[in-house]
Amino acid sequence: MNKIAIYNKILVKIKQYDTIIIHRHIRPDGDCIGSQMGLKELLKASFPQKRILTVGDDIPNYLSHLGQNDEVKDEDYQNALAMVIDTATEDRICDHRYKLASYSIKIDHHDDSFDFADMNFIDPTVPATGALMVEFYLANKDQLVLNKAAAEAFYTAIVSDTGRFQYRGVNGDVLRAAAVLVDTGIDIEEIYSKLYLKEFAVFVLQSFVYKKMKQTPNGVVYIHFTQKIMEKFGVSIEDASGLVNVLSQIKGALIWVAFIDYPDGSTRVRLRSRFVAINDIATGYRGGGHLMAAGATIYSLKEKKKLLEELDLRLKEYKLANPEKQ
Repeated sequence: MNKIAIYNKILVKIKQYDTIIIHRHIRPDGDCIGSQMGLKELLKASFPQKRILTVGDDIPNYLSHLGQNDEVKDEDYQNALAMVIDTATEDRICDHRYKLASYSIKIDHHDDSFDFADMNFIDPTVPATGALMVEFYLANKDQLVLNKAAAEAFYTAIVSDTGRFQYRGVNGDVLRAAAVLVDTGIDIEEIYSKLYLKEFAVFVLQSFVYKKMKQTPNGVVYIHFTQKIMEKFGVSIEDASGLVNVLSQIKGALIWVAFIDYPDGSTRVRLRSRFVAINDIATGYRGGGHLMAAGATIYSLKEKKKLLEELDLRLKEYKLANPEKQ
């Protein structure tokens, strides 16, 4: 079945239900929130008689303008359709009540994605779920209404997961999808200001990163943000997490990592790489994601050491096989 046929089939299911509840993954990023809230706005504009609801954990401040969670009760799932967006595995779904719905649909683009819904559509060749949302709209544009609120959310989703169109997987189709959104009249400058402008304290912390970053024998660069450090600099977990890519431009450091401590005793690991696949390593530490952009969770210094050793070995092997790529 081709993609247009799949998108048509998804729309047929959407039309069958008066209540649609959209789920997302835990610890949401820009693609996750943008895709979820954009889909909500798209369906609200297209089917004003339907109840379109969203659920999930706390929305990061820099994405809060895109929408807020709805108060959803268990009984709301009766005779409802649940849609799970941008979520690779069942354990990463924020709010497992999607199982209470009469029918469920999953739409995702992660490389390590698995089926868990009644209908599953996964395309790992597309670098952002936001781009899949635009494809869904274009396949059914005679029946759907793309307003500016949906377009802004989808554009935010796409630029978030493509690093402003610089990562592998960006092609003409992705750029054309972005053009469709721009043509609605969205303010790109305002979108970027909300995504990338930071408080002064974050830049002070960034200078700390350059002073305190460490490197493994084969070039994995990493920084660890403890609760004490974040409190000292007056920044949030969200702010610290966003600094992972300040380590991305060091020659020879094809893998870079940020460890961020959480109040519950866990440490969130943000893994990024250039050329080198690392998502399979992340899956061994309660995580996963894209080939070169993944997340994990660890609970001890022993796990941290083991993870860094695995990444260091991976980088060593890659450099030996690909000496021209640094």
